[in-house]
This record gives sequence, C-alpha cells and structure tokens, in this order.
Amino acid sequence: MDQADRSFPYPLGVSLREGRANVAVFSSTAERVECCVFDEDGTEHRTALTERTGHVFHALVDGVGPGTRYALRVHGAWDTAAGLRHNGQKLLLDPHARAVSGGYNWGQAVFGHDMNDPGQRDDTDGAGSTPLCVVTGGDFDWGDDAAPRTPLDRTVVYEVHVKGFTQLHPDVPEEIRGTYAGLGHPAAIRHLTDLGVTAVELLPVHQFVQDSHLAEKGLRNYWGYNSIGFLAPHGEYSSSGDTGGQVDEFKAMVKALHAAGLEVILDVVFNHTAEGNHLGPTLSLKGIDNAAYYRLVEGDEEHYFDTTGTGNSLNVSHPAALGLIMDSLRYWVTEMHVDGFRFDLATTLTRQGGDASLHSAFTDLIAQDPVLAPVKMIAEPWDTAGYQVGGFPADWSEWNGKFRDDVRGFWSGQDSVLGTLSQRVLGSPDVYESDRRSPVAGIGFVTAHDGFTLHDLVSYNAKHNSANGEDNNDGESDNKSFNNGAEGPTDDPAVNERRARAARNFLGTLLLSAGVPMLLGGDEMGRTQGGNNNAYCQDNEISWFQWDAVDEDLLDFTRRLIALRREHPALRPRWFRQAPGDDAVEWVRVLRSDGEEFTDEDWDNADARTITFLLGHADGDAFALLLNAAANGVEFTVPDAPHQEWELAAASDPEQQVEGTVSTLLVRDSSFTLLQSRRG
Repeated sequence: MDQADRSFPYPLGVSLREGRANVAVFSSTAERVECCVFDEDGTEHRTALTERTGHVFHALVDGVGPGTRYALRVHGAWDTAAGLRHNGQKLLLDPHARAVSGGYNWGQAVFGHDMNDPGQRDDTDGAGSTPLCVVTGGDFDWGDDAAPRTPLDRTVVYEVHVKGFTQLHPDVPEEIRGTYAGLGHPAAIRHLTDLGVTAVELLPVHQFVQDSHLAEKGLRNYWGYNSIGFLAPHGEYSSSGDTGGQVDEFKAMVKALHAAGLEVILDVVFNHTAEGNHLGPTLSLKGIDNAAYYRLVEGDEEHYFDTTGTGNSLNVSHPAALGLIMDSLRYWVTEMHVDGFRFDLATTLTRQGGDASLHSAFTDLIAQDPVLAPVKMIAEPWDTAGYQVGGFPADWSEWNGKFRDDVRGFWSGQDSVLGTLSQRVLGSPDVYESDRRSPVAGIGFVTAHDGFTLHDLVSYNAKHNSANGEDNNDGESDNKSFNNGAEGPTDDPAVNERRARAARNFLGTLLLSAGVPMLLGGDEMGRTQGGNNNAYCQDNEISWFQWDAVDEDLLDFTRRLIALRREHPALRPRWFRQAPGDDAVEWVRVLRSDGEEFTDEDWDNADARTITFLLGHADGDAFALLLNAAANGVEFTVPDAPHQEWELAAASDPEQQVEGTVSTLLVRDSSFTLLQSRRG
C-alpha cells in the first residue's frame, strides 16, 4: 500500500493531507472510535477509525481541510466502579484540537452525573449543544519573527488578562478591544514598552469552559482556570471569530509583541480540567480514557483524587497524560512562538504516586526536551496538599510566595519579620542557595491576579467579595493588608497620602530586590477591584482596566524604578551577593539604621523595623536602600559613598531631600529611600 493511502498513529489529533486528514486518538479502554465531521448546516458524517496501533485508533478521513468542524464519539463500557465512562451518544472534543468553536449548553444533555449514564438518558448530543473542534491550517507568515530570549536577570514580568487589559482602552479600536488583536495593538504595546516590562504573563488562554454554577448567578469564569483544550487558544478572545481565525490572531499578537521586544509567557493549567469530579460533565478526556488521563481514588475508581480543589487531578504517572502535556508545550513553542510557561499548581504535576517529587517524570521530560530547553519555565510551587517553594529543578523559576508574605508583613508592621525580609530583598538565599540556585530562581511578587490589587492592599483591611454571590465567604481572609485609616474610598487627604506612600513602598521593595520581579497588571496605574480579592467570576468593570482613572504619579514612579533596575546591574544580581572586596563583581552589606553590622540579638528583636542594604557592582553605580517600616521617622547613618557622593535616586516620600555630602538622613515613617553613588 502506498504511504499516501495509509494512516498513522502519530501525531495524535488531525494532520492534514491533500483533501483529507489523518486522525489519531489514544484510548486504552475504548471499543470503537469515530471521527464526526459536520457540514455547515450541522449534518454529521461519521468515519470509524478502523486502524489500531497499540492503544491508538487511527484512519484517513476524507473531505477534511482548514475550517472543517469535527468531534469524536468514543464507544465502550460504562462502568464507573471500574473507572470507565464511555458513552457513544456524546460528542467529545479531541484532546489535540487546535481550535474550538462554540460553547456548551449546560442542560441535562451535557451536565450532571445521572445524565452521563447512558442507561438514564435518551438524547444524543448534536452540533447545537456542544462545541466542536476546528481543523486549522499552517500557512501563517511569521516573517522575521524572533524570540527576544531576555535573560532572567533582566526580566520584568507583567501579569495580565487578555480581555481585561484592553476591553475599555480608548485608543484601541472598539471592534478588537478585549482580544488577542487588542493586546497586539500599538496602543496596548506602547503602554508596556513605556513602562519597561520585558514579558507579559497571560492568564489562561487555553480553551476553557464556563461554569454552570456561575451561569446560574449571571456570572462568568473570568480568569479561565477551567481548561478543556490544551492546544487551542480560547475562542472568545478572538476578534476573528472562533472558527479557526483565533489561531492566526494569536500568532499575530505574539509577532507584534516580539517586534517590540516583549516575551509572551502563558499561564497554563495542566493540573486539572473542566470535567470536574464524578458529578461533573463528560467533555473530552473523561469519555476517551478516564483512568489514563485522571488520577482515580484507589479502591474507589468512581471518584477522583483531587489536589487542586476543582474535582480532579491529571494523571501525570500515565504516558497518555504526560504525552498530551508535552505535545501542548511543544506546539505552543514551535507553532505559536511563545517564550515560556507558568504552571498553575505545578506541585500537582510532580505527584506520581501521591507525594511531590523533584525528579518526577513531568520535570524530567521537560529537562531533556531540546524544544523546551530555551524557554522560561515558572512553577506555582504548591497545591492544596503541599507547599514546595524551593523544591523545583535548578533550571526552573518559581513564584516565591515567601516574598509576598514577608514583604507584606514588613510594611504592615508585623513583628519578627526583619530577618526574613532581608532574605527576600537579597533573592531568598535561605530558599535557593543551598541547592546552588541563583536569585532568579525566585519570581518575586507582592500582588497577583489571585488576591487584592496593590491599590486595594493599601485601602482595605478586609475582603469585599459580595458580588461573587458567596456571602463573602470566598477568597483569602488573611491578606496582611492595611487600609491606612479608612475602609475603601475616602476624600481624607491624610489617608490618601499614606496609601500612596504605602503603594510606592511595595513597588520599591519589589523592583529593587534581587530575583525576577512580577508586576500585577494595573498596579502601576492604581487599578482597584473595590476590595474584591477573588474576582475570578467578575468579567466586568470590577476586573477590567479603567483607563480613564490612571494614577499618573504612580505610573511615572513605577517607570522610573523599572528603568533604574534595567540600567544598573547592582540592582539585578545574577548570583547571591558577596561581601565587598577587591574580587567581588557584585556585593552587598546589610546594616542597621545606625550603620553598624547586625548581631544575632538584633535579628531576634521583634520590634526591629529598619534596615539598610548597600549594593554594588564592579561595572556600575552603587546604591544604598534604606527601609523604615516604623511608625516614626528614623535618622539613618548613611554608609560612605563607594564612588561619588550620594544623590537621591528614588523615595516613597516625595518630600525626601538629599543635598550635598550626607552622613545621616532622616527617613520618615513607613517609607523607603534609595541613594545612588555614581561610578563616574
């Protein structure tokens, strides 16, 4: 038989040939698999995948080309006690689909445990009640696109939502606001480049599903942590529609961002899917090979092992699940040109037999993959069953939750936090140095999508989540926040001055610390969510950027801090600092406010609120960072200037002055001052 007339078991999914396609689907438990192609009027044409190699069903399907809509029907046993949930009545999404069109009609035909049982239903899913996969072409013109490959020590990450960033942007054409095209528009890119960030970290853009319980409340899943298509860009973020145009629109966005020197990092959700627990819907993996793709409870295969809080966890001990993850990662790098990934609840992906493992199959596969080696890998190093900051391989970076907690604790007046605060400013050597990992292993952040914005962190003592419809019971209650004298909006100038200073304190600590800083999109302009610290379901003005209410002073302050970091190597060390010396390339001294070295007794002082960092680099200017979290002004003894006399580089107190030679400097209550000694 001529090779052109044969089907192949790899690659999985749909691979185009002339006038037809090779379709391949993995299932170790199915009895029969059909590829269902739909005409424009919804007429369904079924082709059985009659060839079988190992556990892969495959066949050639005629009449398939770019734009063709299709789905799968997987026939086999329904035996939930044995972990089997096959149901040939249901249309299923191809796990390797590269585009998805339409959404789910959350009626009895799709959702609910009883309705998943073929013995209790007489309906058949059709093209009107479920989304369909869309075949895509590969003729996008990348031109001279090149990955920026920004070194980690020069990276400043901007966490942002594709829709929320431009949905209200007045300089982005209305027809593309809130879309991939909107993010790639010159007005949107100009804000990012003027700010000085080097990478956008996009909240989930894999195809995801709206939640039925939110729809019942008139709400929507805004964040998108409810994935169902690991290779498909979410169709709702496309101004080109969801019939395949979303793929080229995403690519055009990446190309435009790259041309501006900006990297694109995807927040990916491989730890679970939208199919939920045993009561959840059957949308794709559950009906294809339930036990291969999900971890089932040993001895009770009807139920799902869950370390994500969403009902299920992907079975990363199985080659099928691991293969799907790896296929997705390689696709987004090679075909979509993204520059890195932030793995949501990454600890779940390292659990093969239950316990998290540094050398899990997941991390080992990524380590040896030449396609993935050059891109940035960032872990959210925890899940509902464990906290693993510092527990990932040396070539990974991690969201450093300790940075967030200790910096918030310091500036909110928490006792006994000065010692750990000093570690965070220095790049967390207490976490990373023993494993020979550098400061850039830590992604420092004060705020993220999950929690208060910076404006709300300094404006609210408590969460205000009533709009979420859960009686304010959702969201974190311990935020280490401080309203500075009034809860929420106020006209009191004294309160607003304290809030402005507090916001600058957090930005200064974040952007002047070693490691990789991550800025929550909108923090630089004073974005508020009205005290909502769990706005996952607020696809509205609560979450969208308010471009008509920009805090220009805060924006300018943030730009200046990022520029300082970019221009001066002393503020972005590549390794943990040495003490000053003739052979030290980068060095640090940590001093008390009186200029003396700290003693063990000083570090143990619960009331200590002040510290000085003297930062230098052999090839650049030196800096003195003076932090005062006390409720009163403190006179600091200023270290001798290593080069020219000290001058003021930045301060959270706009009234701070530095004139001439200074040996002491009064730093007002709850503020920081950064001094600069120019090399010449």
